[in-house]
Amino acid sequence: MLGPIGAQELIIIFVIALIVFGPRKLPQLGKSLGRTIGEFKRASNELRNTLEQEIRVEETRKEIMEPIEALGNEAKEALTKATELDDDLEDAPTGHATDSEKPEETPATKPPETKA
Repeated sequence: MLGPIGAQELIIIFVIALIVFGPRKLPQLGKSLGRTIGEFKRASNELRNTLEQEIRVEETRKEIMEPIEALGNEAKEALTKATELDDDLEDAPTGHATDSEKPEETPATKPPETKA
């Protein structure tokens, strides 16, 4: 960077501009230069504000999405555990005999018939 410009440097720049552009064009040139600098400052401020806003939006999105992702992961884990338990229940013997597995009733195990 050039560093700060002192009074002597400004006078030299002004004299060179006066010689190059002449006394009639110098006010127009100064006005144009001022407008250009103003527009550049405005554009740089807009860019900075836009970047800061985007950063805030991204931070907010992260703050919102972290708990949602955590809940999603917990839901996936719960679903996996439930599926495993369901599979285990289907594979485990139930202890109840089905109709085809029931032993035939013998007279000793038959309940007594009551006459009405």
